[in-house]
Amino acid sequence: MPHIVKSTILNAPTDAVWSVLRDFNGHDRWHPAVATSSIERAQSADKIGCVRRFKLKDGSELREQLLALSDLEQTFSYCLLDTPIPMFNYVAHVRLLPVTDGDRTFWHWESRFTTKPEDRDRISHMVAEDIYQAGFEAIRRHLKEAA
Repeated sequence: MPHIVKSTILNAPTDAVWSVLRDFNGHDRWHPAVATSSIERAQSADKIGCVRRFKLKDGSELREQLLALSDLEQTFSYCLLDTPIPMFNYVAHVRLLPVTDGDRTFWHWESRFTTKPEDRDRISHMVAEDIYQAGFEAIRRHLKEAA
């Protein structure tokens, strides 16, 4: 079972980063892979159990469900319900922590999932680099443009 762990330091206060990340339906405004996103059944994007349906720029459609969200701890967890990508049982956790030396943010993003043995390396690289690392870089740009 692949276990992907990525983290970074952002030169922005934790509250500023959290205001962007906590919007479970907002990733189409900052992640370069996401073209459009909507929450099913007109639920609130911070309601535990809500499902976001989104399209990637390549036309693929995915569905993810919000499992946990804590404003106090600045964390959220979600799982993948439907995807054309050959991975299963995907559960991810995002956590922000303040870096008090300079009012910065430590962003931890991790997941576990299963996939076929022959797809393990390719899918692991895709999650780590095309999703997580690309997300880190995109948030940096997004926060800089918003400042």
